[in-house]
Amino acid sequence: MEKIISINLEEEIKASYIDYSMSVIVSRALPDGKDGLKPVQRRVLYGMYEQGAFNNKNYRKSARIVGDVLGKYHPHGDSSVYEAIVRMAQSWSLRYPLIDGQGNFGSIDNDPPAAMRYTEIKLKKVSEEMLFDLKKETVDIKLNFDSSCKEPIVLPTVIPNLLINGSSGIAVGIATNMPPHNIVESINAICSYIENPDISIEELMKDIIAPDFPTGGIIYGYEGVKKAFLTGRGKILLRSKVFFEKIGCCYCLIIQEIPYQIRKEDLIKKTLKLIKEEKLEGISKIRDESDRTGMRIVFYLKKNVNKHLLLKNIFKYTPLETTFSVNNIALVNGKPVQLNLKDIIKHFVNHRHEVLIRRSKFDLKNAKEKAQIIKGFDLVLDNIETVIELIKYSKDKNHAKKKLLIKFNLSEKQVQAILNLKLNSLTKLENEKIKKDYLKLKKDISYYTNIKTDIFFKKKIIKKELKKIKEKYGDLRRTQIDYLGIKSSLYDVIPNKKVIL
Repeated sequence: MEKIISINLEEEIKASYIDYSMSVIVSRALPDGKDGLKPVQRRVLYGMYEQGAFNNKNYRKSARIVGDVLGKYHPHGDSSVYEAIVRMAQSWSLRYPLIDGQGNFGSIDNDPPAAMRYTEIKLKKVSEEMLFDLKKETVDIKLNFDSSCKEPIVLPTVIPNLLINGSSGIAVGIATNMPPHNIVESINAICSYIENPDISIEELMKDIIAPDFPTGGIIYGYEGVKKAFLTGRGKILLRSKVFFEKIGCCYCLIIQEIPYQIRKEDLIKKTLKLIKEEKLEGISKIRDESDRTGMRIVFYLKKNVNKHLLLKNIFKYTPLETTFSVNNIALVNGKPVQLNLKDIIKHFVNHRHEVLIRRSKFDLKNAKEKAQIIKGFDLVLDNIETVIELIKYSKDKNHAKKKLLIKFNLSEKQVQAILNLKLNSLTKLENEKIKKDYLKLKKDISYYTNIKTDIFFKKKIIKKELKKIKEKYGDLRRTQIDYLGIKSSLYDVIPNKKVIL
């Protein structure tokens, strides 16, 4: 017998499309506001953590990591996993790379990376900071796609990854494009927010001046930066870092740094095409003299060319000047939200508060259990002869356990620990060590209890942990800012001199 259900086609298509789009938004394309990672990035880092591919260990084959992540956590194509690994290992893609790669991971010239069977990877030290405390029940854990194992919903990161590395992704009807920032500036801004949650965005901008791109360059003008910080949307004008140099009898334009996400090879090809089409005049030849020490592209200029007018045209027609469109969209409690600078900081700090409370609860529980066992040891050592007699004349282990439970009013865990004690633990030296351990545990219990109850103590610990990160990984700003950057007119670059027409 057939069962036919009548449905409205329009409603069914609408419902199916919404389900599909939300799946793409939440499960693939957008980063989480807490740890700043997309699901595939999080699963890669967690998979490497599970395999023990730490910074101080040997490299692991990329194919092994990809296979493990596909089989356990990410039921999509292997190319999506390997592409995420490659991007996290590229120093020109991420301001602070999360993966240490060995082998060919592509280049800024847009050369493709080697296949995953040829490359090897391990975690960077900075990404290990994102995974610490996972075993202390600091974040929620969920079942994987086939319920065969578990994975974290977010990572308990102490690194403000969404700020320092940014993110980009295209979902269904939604896109995100978040710029990276300097880690020192980011942590200074976060500490200012912790001290004063009512701080304005303008005040935060004294700490975190502007985005800091891995490829350097110059931010030309500040209005776009200001708008992006205030609203979460804005256009930032990026320029290459260039200077003029005389080589022999010829003047040359030297390009040291190019804008973020611009490929060097594409830049040179486009410039050569413009010269061929005579849209860009005044350049005789181009040489790429880049090497492992840094970038150096040389534009050889023709004689008697107006250098400043040529430079203006180069910026106008080539990717040496480009716009970075900021669109700060991230997941907050599973929903895509537009975030300004303060919102990004707020969600990260709230996450750190939650992680700290959950970690303290876990440590407090463990410390209380250890203190209880050590208290039992202390009682045994004070009544050692009686305890030995009780154990000596007992029929078996269970009989000895019952006798100790009744005689000294101990818990089962305490009694089990006493029965597991070795004879060499009964020396005077060991006795003193047990008493010292007990005093230390009492201090730890007091410390963890204070964290749970004292809000100011929590803030102090979060700031202290962040400052340690700043000391470890802090570096100088790469991207310069030209606050007075204004698009000049043709008249601004023509030299003021007398001519005869």
